[in-house]
Amino acid sequence: MNLTNFHSHCDFCDGKAPMEEFVTNAIEMGFTAYGISSHSPLPFPTQWNMDRWDMEDYIAEIRRLKLLYSDKIEIYAGLEIDYYNEDINPADSYFSNLPLDYRIGSVHFIKESMEADSSAETFSEKLDIFYGGDLDTLCRDYFDASMKMVENGGFDILGHCDKLSMNADIYSPGYSDRPDFISKVKELLRLATEKNIMVEINTKKFLTLKKLFPDEKYLPFMKQIGTKVVVNSDSHRPELINDGRTEALNILKRNGYRAVYELHGNEWQDIGIN
Repeated sequence: MNLTNFHSHCDFCDGKAPMEEFVTNAIEMGFTAYGISSHSPLPFPTQWNMDRWDMEDYIAEIRRLKLLYSDKIEIYAGLEIDYYNEDINPADSYFSNLPLDYRIGSVHFIKESMEADSSAETFSEKLDIFYGGDLDTLCRDYFDASMKMVENGGFDILGHCDKLSMNADIYSPGYSDRPDFISKVKELLRLATEKNIMVEINTKKFLTLKKLFPDEKYLPFMKQIGTKVVVNSDSHRPELINDGRTEALNILKRNGYRAVYELHGNEWQDIGIN
């Protein structure tokens, strides 16, 4: 059933429940492997990111759950690490030295107060404040940061790589269907594939918006160039950990994929879609 998930938040960051509730829900749903990946610390306060001084407790809690539920499910320690600039990114030695099983690399902040996937209203307000409403320049900065993140490395999974499209399309309808936007996404996907970085098929918004990140339109290109994919729900609530998974797997099969990557026995393996 391909019941795994490696992008999941909890109350160490902006998740809505303790870590253990996510794990017990995964067990009840028949998941075989589950990873916790809270938002990494940043050097400025946000509503989303965990605090650096909580990292020791975060790792300790994952270890406790690994032992407690070892006969029922494989539990893995992950982190969703922000690329912010050349000094704050997944390749930072602070993150590489943490005892993690895997790392997700994501771009959320283009500037300290300019987030790519805030509410549509906040996005619009801040785009006007920080970019004078220039969506093209913001888009360039977002994908420049994403490309630098992939070049620098230090992570296993590229997180929701075209998430900017959600707010960009609200601000300027049809923006993500523009050839220049599509070209930037494909350039990023090609680089990730060359670097042997898995690309996340993020299902968080599928049931509400019928949208995957990256969008389904990129899947034929990804299959053609040999991109490895992992299906994740990016869940912030325990009851949502499986949302959109079946639909995403069917969409992948429709676009030629026959396997997805899953972490089992501490190794990433390509597992047939069933």
